[in-house]
Amino acid sequence: MEKGCSKQYLLQHLLRLLFYLLIFIPNTSKALANPRASNNSAPAVIVFGDSTVDPGNNNYVKTVFKANFAPYGKDFANHVPTGRFSNGRLTPDFIASYIGIKQSIPPYLDPTLSIEELMTGVSFASAGSGFDPLTPKVTNVIGIPKQLEYFKEYKRRLESAIGTKRTENHINKALFIVSAGTNDFVINYFTLPIRRKTYSVSGYQQFILQKATQFLQDLFEQGARRILFSSLTPMGCLPVVITLFSNHAISERGCLDYFSSVGRQFNQLLHNELNLLQIRLANHGARIYLTDTYSAVTDMIQGQGRSAFDEASRGCCGTGYLEASLLCNPKSFVCPDASKYVFWDSIHPTEQAYDNVFKSIRPIIDAIIRD
Repeated sequence: MEKGCSKQYLLQHLLRLLFYLLIFIPNTSKALANPRASNNSAPAVIVFGDSTVDPGNNNYVKTVFKANFAPYGKDFANHVPTGRFSNGRLTPDFIASYIGIKQSIPPYLDPTLSIEELMTGVSFASAGSGFDPLTPKVTNVIGIPKQLEYFKEYKRRLESAIGTKRTENHINKALFIVSAGTNDFVINYFTLPIRRKTYSVSGYQQFILQKATQFLQDLFEQGARRILFSSLTPMGCLPVVITLFSNHAISERGCLDYFSSVGRQFNQLLHNELNLLQIRLANHGARIYLTDTYSAVTDMIQGQGRSAFDEASRGCCGTGYLEASLLCNPKSFVCPDASKYVFWDSIHPTEQAYDNVFKSIRPIIDAIIRD
C-alpha cells in the first residue's frame, strides 16, 4: 500500500513537472526574447525624420517615394506593406513594444487614428526627408519644419481631448526620436551638384548641424524633454552608395570609407553640440542622448555580435545594388530569408538589422525613460 502511494506521489510530481515544462517555460522564453522595460514613465513615443522611421506618412503624400506595396512589409504582421521601407518593423516599433506602449508606431497622417492611438504616439517622419530644406524638395516629401507644424497640430488635438495641462505633462514625459541626415548627404550633397557649388564638405556638415540643432531647440520649446537623436550610419556601406561611387561596383562591394568618414566627422560634431545643449537645458529637465547607430550598423556589416549576417553589401530585394521604392516591387526577386541580410533594399535595413540597432541602444532607452 505504501509503495502504491509513493508511486502515485511520484507520478503526480512528474505530471506537475511536465505541466511546468509545457506551459511555463515557453512563456518564460518568450518573455526573455521580448523583454519589457521595468521602469518606464514615458506615455508616448513621438518620431521625426526620414525613411528609417517613417511608418507610412508618404502614403498620404504626392511623391513617388513610397513603400506601400509588395514586397515591402513581407515580414510585417499579416504581411502588410504599410509604407515602411523594410520587410518588417522599424526601430521605433521595437522601442514602443519594449516600453509597453504598443506594438508599432502609426503614421500621423493616417486619417483613421483614434485619440487613444494619437496619445500613445505617432511618427511624423517622411521617407526622403532631411534637415536641408532642399532635400525633401528632391522627392516632394515632408520637410522637417512641416513635420514640426504637424506636431503642433497634434498637440492642439490632444489639448481638445484631454486639456492643456494634461497635454503639457504628457509631452514632457513622452520619448522623442529623431532620425535624419543621411539623405542630406547621400541624395543631396553627393548626388546633386547644387549644394557642392556653395559648400565644401565641412561647410555642409556645419550647415546640417545648425539645422539639426535648431530643430532640437524648437522641439524643446514645444515641450519635448526626453530626446533620442540617431547618429548617421556608415554611409559608404549603403549598397546604393557602393554601386554609384565604386570604381568596380559589381566586383568590388566593400564599404567606401570616404563617405563613411564624412558621417563619422558629422557624428562627432553632433555629439559635441548635443552635449552643450544637454548642459544648458539640464535644469529644465532635458535628457538628450545621441545613439551610436553608426557603430551598431558597422558591427553588423563586419559580422560582429551574436546575430551574424550572411550578406551586407547588397539588399535582399532585386539585385540589391540599386533597388529602392518603385524599383523594389511585386515583380522583383526577393531573397528567401531577409534576416540573413543587413539591408532590405539598396538603402534601407531589414527588420532584423533594425532590431539589432534597438538592442544596441536599449541601455540608453532605459536611462531616458526612467522616472
